Amino acid sequence: MKVLIDQLFLGWNELETPEEYEIMKRYAENSRRYSLGYSLYCFVSAFLFLCMSLIPPLLDIVLPLNESRPVLSVHPGYYFVDERKYFFYIFWHAVIAWEIAVTGIVAHDCLLLTYIEHICSIFAIVGFRFERVMYKHNESTIKVLHSHDTNDTFRKRIAFSVYMHRKALKFAQLVEDTFSLTLTIQIALNTVMISITLLQITQQNASVFVVVRYIVYVLSQLIHIFCLSFEGQKLIDHSLQTRDKIYTSLWYETPPKSQKMLLFVMQKTLQPIFLSACKIYIFSMENFTMVMQTSMSYFTVLASLE
Repeated sequence: MKVLIDQLFLGWNELETPEEYEIMKRYAENSRRYSLGYSLYCFVSAFLFLCMSLIPPLLDIVLPLNESRPVLSVHPGYYFVDERKYFFYIFWHAVIAWEIAVTGIVAHDCLLLTYIEHICSIFAIVGFRFERVMYKHNESTIKVLHSHDTNDTFRKRIAFSVYMHRKALKFAQLVEDTFSLTLTIQIALNTVMISITLLQITQQNASVFVVVRYIVYVLSQLIHIFCLSFEGQKLIDHSLQTRDKIYTSLWYETPPKSQKMLLFVMQKTLQPIFLSACKIYIFSMENFTMVMQTSMSYFTVLASLE
């Protein structure tokens, strides 16, 4: 983990122009904004999910009936005590336990999100340099460099861009190796839990409150997978955009030796960089629908066994 954190600072130290600084800054701001929004959503949704168990006691106070409404358990479980008598003790125990669990999940996901945004920023800077490898700013005009004396300058610029590109690839591989196992556990649990929750919703004896709670829970699981898939898709798109930016640049104005270096980079970008769960599941918007289809398939099998 220390190696990953060190990589975040190394990227800033290698910026050359104000434009590159603005690119890196924009992605850093996106990372902070996404992390804050995701954290707020997870904590608030978890707390509201648990607070729905307070609805029956509150209704007994506001709209009392001849008999007390059934207790809505905070979550399925057996505490070996009278749940009605010790309801609020159980409730606050569940709130603390769930918030601790959510804290671990949020910390994991926000770290992953930050690393992916940083990798995307490096790809964006590499593409920015390749697009402008044949230009230099001279007062208010942009002039193409044709002098023979500038061949070494071209090679240095391209070599440095190639170095940054290789660094982004290495960093992406390091991130995947670090988070691959935890992402596999998350995607497996989410798929199974969505299927089981859908089965609980279809049970005939499920009350309205239980159905609403489980629908909210399923939506939360889908949003969780969607956020990871969105970042995975962003990583794929940025890795492929490098090739397009090289192709749209004035590569044909570079010396032959420099063109060979560009071909090397384009060859590296033929295969997109992706975030996967132990190479079994690739996080992308296309595969996001596959998770929903798989969950529905498991739900159908479980429902047929009832």
